[in-house]
Amino acid sequence: MAHAVDAHERRLHYGHAGAVIWLTGLSGSGKSSLAMGLEQALMRLGYSCYVLDGDNIRSGLNSDLGFGDADRSENIRRIGEVAALFADAGLVCITAFISPFLADRALARARCKQGFHEIHVAADLAACEARDPKGLYKKARAGQLPSFTGIGSPYEPPVHPECVISTGTEALSDSLATLLDYVRHAVPLAR
Repeated sequence: MAHAVDAHERRLHYGHAGAVIWLTGLSGSGKSSLAMGLEQALMRLGYSCYVLDGDNIRSGLNSDLGFGDADRSENIRRIGEVAALFADAGLVCITAFISPFLADRALARARCKQGFHEIHVAADLAACEARDPKGLYKKARAGQLPSFTGIGSPYEPPVHPECVISTGTEALSDSLATLLDYVRHAVPLAR
């Protein structure tokens, strides 16, 4: 059954269009920090938004999935579906996932249609490994995480992202300012 409320009515209600801000990059590149900072900044400006990340997805909806290639693809497929629903509801959905494979991100883009904005959180492997906030690279190098992205499994960077945030060479505050500026222009407030 079709919704009784259309996209135009939702835009009038929220003051902006629905969108998916898809942050992709290596572990330790700063995706989650940027996502949480962006959510806070957007809320202060009057946006209705929500962050999907590993903490709230892997502990519930995707708790049945492992970390092999097939499960990673299914994880991103499900996230793309949920993100598309958030955007269809009129919210700005911010996702913070490695999402290592081009094909999986292309499927998420196709599901989300015109409201999809792929943001490459660009930090090279050396920078991410030097940060290693969760000790995952150390475990991967020790053979404890054999399919870890960037070490035992590839990361396929975006070919034509809407925005590139250079977290490997700039301060988090500068990266957040760049991202916020992009979103404010890509998904403007109507109020």
